[in-house]
Amino acid sequence: MPNETTPTVQCISEILDSGKRINNSKLTCLSNLNNDEMDFLTAALKDTDLERRREIVSHLAHLSEVDFRLDFSRVFTLFLLDPDEKIRMEAAAGLEGEGNYILIKPLTKVLKEDISAQVRAAVAIALGQFALQGELGNLPGYYSEKVYNALLEVLENKKELNEVKRRALESISPYNLPRVKELITAAYHTDDIKLKASAIYAMGRNCDLAWLSTLLTELNNNEAEIRYEAASASGELGAEEAVPHLVAMVNDSDDRVKEAAIKALGEIGNEPATQALNKLVKNPKPVIRNAAKSALKEIEYCEDPLSWQP
Repeated sequence: MPNETTPTVQCISEILDSGKRINNSKLTCLSNLNNDEMDFLTAALKDTDLERRREIVSHLAHLSEVDFRLDFSRVFTLFLLDPDEKIRMEAAAGLEGEGNYILIKPLTKVLKEDISAQVRAAVAIALGQFALQGELGNLPGYYSEKVYNALLEVLENKKELNEVKRRALESISPYNLPRVKELITAAYHTDDIKLKASAIYAMGRNCDLAWLSTLLTELNNNEAEIRYEAASASGELGAEEAVPHLVAMVNDSDDRVKEAAIKALGEIGNEPATQALNKLVKNPKPVIRNAAKSALKEIEYCEDPLSWQP
């Protein structure tokens, strides 16, 4: 155990003291804890009340989103074992942006063993980044295979809930494998709207133009959620054929669909898409105008990332 007078240990003690207000500047001391400090935190958390633990993990999740220099991954991994479901869910969400493959082992263990479907779903989402890195060749083969097998086990488990399955499908989708395409196709043909929406999302992440005709059809679906995912997936694929449809979707009845269509135009970034966006920056509606400006910045960045200014 570390010397209890060290600054970091004193800081941890103050953070866990429910009688004191949470201070974000102090929470940064939980970044990159060493083994002794983690041992102290692990022991001290056992005597920390539920509301304080919830407050801490919530603040850490927010801090990790706004400051990428902070690394709370060891703390989030510890919170994955918390008795409280909400804390475990928040911890899983906090690990979504972390890319260290050492996290794969605890995440896959929780995916397999946690009693909460909501926690398993959150963990399945967190594993998605590793699936993408595995397909891109940026992850050691052993770990990429471990992620694939863990997600596949969920999808082939007949007793697993659809909420967990659809998140696993979204995460496994970058793998360019026949079995993955079969799973996407099967989910697409289901009667469950949420699962179908996840299948369409997965088509975009799968990056196979074979999905294009399906996506073009679904841009006109009666369900706004399906149109939204089809627009987003068309952008992921860089599908130039979708541009006329996406331009028309700017008049969609659903605001999220409008924004997804405009964002997709920026991701496609060809001349017709750019021309459409240049017109949309003059639109009287602020939501459309701002979305178009962001999309044009995306095109500008892709064309010359070194000269781009936010």
